[in-house]
Amino acid sequence: MAEDRFEIVEQRDLHVGMRDGVRLATNVFLPGRAGEVAAGRFPTVLARTPYGKDFGVIATLHRRFTPRGYAFVVQDVRGRYGSEGRWRPLSDDGDDGVDLLAWIAAQPWSDGKVGTIGTSYVGGTQHALALKGSPHLAAMVPVDAMSNPGQFGIRHAGAFEMRWLNWVLQLGNPNLHALNQVGERTDEVRSADGTPTGAWTLPLGGVATPAENWELRDRLASREAAIARVGGDAAARAELKAMGERSREFARALPLAAGATPLRHAPDYEAWLLAAMTHGDNDAWWAGMGVDVAANAAAYQDIPVLHVTGAYDSWGGPVANLNFPALTAAKRSRQRLLFGPWTHGQQAMSYAGMAEFGPDAAIDLRAEELRWFDRWLKGEPNGAEADPPVRVFVMGAGDAHRTPEGRVFVGGRWRDEPAWPIARAAETAFFLQAGGGLSTAPPGVAAPTRYRFDPRDPVPSIGGAVSSQGDLMQAGAQDQRQRRELWPCTTDAPLSNRPDVLVFQTEPLAADLEVIGPLVVKLWASSDGPDTDFTAKLVDVYPSNPDFPDGLALNIGDSIVRARYRNSLAQVEMLEPNRPYEFAIELYPTALVFQKGHRVRVDISSSNFPRFDVNPNTGEPLGANTAWRVAENAVFHDPAHPSRLLLPVMPA
Repeated sequence: MAEDRFEIVEQRDLHVGMRDGVRLATNVFLPGRAGEVAAGRFPTVLARTPYGKDFGVIATLHRRFTPRGYAFVVQDVRGRYGSEGRWRPLSDDGDDGVDLLAWIAAQPWSDGKVGTIGTSYVGGTQHALALKGSPHLAAMVPVDAMSNPGQFGIRHAGAFEMRWLNWVLQLGNPNLHALNQVGERTDEVRSADGTPTGAWTLPLGGVATPAENWELRDRLASREAAIARVGGDAAARAELKAMGERSREFARALPLAAGATPLRHAPDYEAWLLAAMTHGDNDAWWAGMGVDVAANAAAYQDIPVLHVTGAYDSWGGPVANLNFPALTAAKRSRQRLLFGPWTHGQQAMSYAGMAEFGPDAAIDLRAEELRWFDRWLKGEPNGAEADPPVRVFVMGAGDAHRTPEGRVFVGGRWRDEPAWPIARAAETAFFLQAGGGLSTAPPGVAAPTRYRFDPRDPVPSIGGAVSSQGDLMQAGAQDQRQRRELWPCTTDAPLSNRPDVLVFQTEPLAADLEVIGPLVVKLWASSDGPDTDFTAKLVDVYPSNPDFPDGLALNIGDSIVRARYRNSLAQVEMLEPNRPYEFAIELYPTALVFQKGHRVRVDISSSNFPRFDVNPNTGEPLGANTAWRVAENAVFHDPAHPSRLLLPVMPA
C-alpha cells in the first residue's frame, strides 16, 4: 500500500461526551480524497494522553497511519489540557476509553475496529481500557506502559520512585521546561504573506521547519490553558510554571507537607502526590488506578498485544516480568514481547546513557505498530501471527572502544525466543562472600559485614531505569564513579569507595557469561532499628583498555526493598532489631553477555537517591517522619544465611 494513498482530513478540537456528561477534547484525522473524507469505513488507531493532544510526538503520529488507510484519534484524558473534569491518574481512563470507543464505532467513517498505541502513561490508558473491555478494541501496542504501580514503577517494593515527584512538579509534563524555552523564542521569520521562512533551531537539539515551530508556538496556548485549569491567579500560575526547575530543592526537603510547594495552587495534583508518597501499602488505593494487569489477567480483554519495553526502562520490570507472562498464560490471543536495550521511550536510539549498542539496537517503532495493526485490524496476511513470541536484544560482545560521542561500545545482537522467562536459562546462584567475593561456591563461616546508613547522606544515584527524572539524575548505563557536576555527588570518587556501599564481585571471568531474564538478590540482613531499606545493584566491571585506562563499572539493574514490606507489600511488619531476615530484592530484567575478563559485581547498600526516597530508619508513617536516625545494618554471608545473586544463565 503506497504511503501517499490517502490525504489527511483533520477534525480538531471535537468534544466527545462521556457517560457522566464530561466532555473530552479530541482530534480526529481521517483518510481523504480531494480534501474530503474518503468513501468507505476504516479501522482506527487511538492514543489517549495526559500530555496534550496538540504537541509532542503524539501530535504527528497521524502522518504515519492515516495515509495508509487508518483513522487516527488522539484525546486529552479527563482533566488535562482541553478536556473537562478532574484529573485522577488513570482511575477514569478505563470507563472513558470504553465510552470513546463506542463513539468511534458509531461514526460513519469507522469500521468498528480500534487499535491503541502510546508510551508510558499513554500505555497505561490502554491497559485501563483492556481491563474494562470493549467490543471494538481489537489490538494494542502499549510501550513502556504504566502498570501494577503499587508494586513497581511508582511505589517500588515499598519505596517511592522519586521521578514521580519531578513528574508532578512539572504538572505531569516532562518537557515543560523545554516547552517554556520554545515559548520564549521570538526569532521566527515570516514573509510578507505570513508564510514562515528559514530554519529554526530547537532548544533540545536538531532543526525543524519554520512551519513546524510556528505550529508548536501556536499549540503552546493549550499548555497555558492546562496550567490555568489547575492554577488560580497569574502569580499562582507563574509559581506552577517555575516549580519544575526546583525539583532538587523539594527532593531535599522531604517529607513534603500540604501547602509547602506551589502545588497548593493545584489541589488535585498535590493530593495525589502526597497520597502516592505516603501510601506504601499495595492495596485498594493503588488498585483503584485500574492498571494492575498481572493481578487481573483474567479480566483483561483477550486481544493481540505487542508489549514493548527496554532493559533501562522505568517500566521494564512490570512489562516483561509481570504483564507479558501473565497475559500469555491467561489469554488465547497473540501476546508478543519486544525487549530492547533502551531507556524510556527511546526505541529509536542505539544507546542508553553511556553505553552504545550499535545501529541494529534502534528500531522503527511506527513500522512495528503498522505491521501489528495491518494484521489484526485489517486482516492483512503479513505473517505477524507467526513472529516468535519474544524478540530480545542481548547487550554485550562489543570491543569497548570509545565512540566519537564518548560512549563505550557495548555492542549486542537481536535474537528470537519462544517464551519469557526463557526456559533454558538456568537460575544460577552467585554467593556473597566475606571480604567482598562473589562466586558459585557456597559461603563459609564468617561474621556479617556491617555498615552505618546515615539517611542524611544517602548514596547518590548514577544511572538507572528511570524516566521523568528531569535534572534529578541520569538515565541508562553509567560508569559508577561520582562526578561533582552530577547531583547529589560531592566528590569524584567511585561509589565503591563509600563505606556504606558493600561491593561483592567475581574474579575476572574465564569465559563469556550470557544472562537473559529476571534478576533477584536474596539478601540476609539485619538492622538495629524498626525499619530500613536494602538496595542491590548489578554491575558489569570492565577491565582497563587504551580508551578507558581506569576500566568501567556499568550499572545493569538496581532495586530496593523497604524492610517493613519484606513479607507483604500489602501489610507492614516492623523489624526486630538485630535479627537477620531474608529479603528478596527484585531487579528489573536484563539481556547481557558479561564478557570474558569482566567481573560480575553486586553492590549492596541502604539508599539510592534520588532514584528512590530515603528511609529515615525510624519506623514512623511513610512520608510523615519527624526525625532521622543512623541505622547500623549488617549483611550476612554464611552457611545459615547464604546471601546470593540469582542470575538466569544461558547455556554456552
